[in-house]
Amino acid sequence: MNVLKTLAIAAAGLVLSFGAAQAEGQKTAKDISYSFEWPFGHFDREQLQRGYKVYKEVCSNCHAMHQMSFRNLSQPGGPEFSDEQVKALAAGYQVQDGPNETGDMFERPGLPSDRFPSPFPNEQASRAANGGAYPPDLSLITKSRPGWYGTINQLINGIGGPQYVYSVLTGYTPDDQLTEELKKEQPEGKYHNPYFANGHWIGMPPPLSDGAVTFDDGTPSTVDQMARDVSAFLAWTAEPKMEQRKRTGFMVMIFLGILASLLYLVKKKVWADVH
Repeated sequence: MNVLKTLAIAAAGLVLSFGAAQAEGQKTAKDISYSFEWPFGHFDREQLQRGYKVYKEVCSNCHAMHQMSFRNLSQPGGPEFSDEQVKALAAGYQVQDGPNETGDMFERPGLPSDRFPSPFPNEQASRAANGGAYPPDLSLITKSRPGWYGTINQLINGIGGPQYVYSVLTGYTPDDQLTEELKKEQPEGKYHNPYFANGHWIGMPPPLSDGAVTFDDGTPSTVDQMARDVSAFLAWTAEPKMEQRKRTGFMVMIFLGILASLLYLVKKKVWADVH
């Protein structure tokens, strides 16, 4: 009994301390909706293509995406660029290759089989260019950053990873709206963002501004639109087989339903004469 009591107290303490830390360091993400939510949700191809453009022209200047290859952009369930488009997109990057015949490394245009290259040669160079902060790899960012907490809440609504990305991108407090208390607390080179997971102060300047990119389909490039599109794109990079998984899960549920019905009928037949 003492052991059970101790475990219960420890668990309660962990829950309380975790909740306090989350309340102090991170504001709950904005609850916006996406087309890929719920069991029958799917990715919006045009939105993913716009999101890729935001990543390429804005995010890729600091953030890597090592888990993705250019050829993934043409696969079913994603942005579905054509093969020719993917070749052109890959060729727009310079990729280090080698060694050559003389043992030297060299750069060449990217190929569809290449992974997205890092904007910096190593972590030290990345930190030096970003005031000591290390921009995280974005391949799995929506699966590694929850937007809200609570077991039941996350079971019903997911962990809110895309909402977290959207909230951080749109959640900066303008300097002229900072209170005197926050101004005194503000570290040098940091920006106030109550949605940031590691405290209210973030080293990344606000990356988006109206008109920062020009969408090919004519969609207005507002901060809200760009944040929605790139967060959806990063949700796809974190789970590129999501639509296939949902289709498979739906077929499995149908199979299990039929199997349960057959088992029930067999049971009724076998035990029909037993009183």
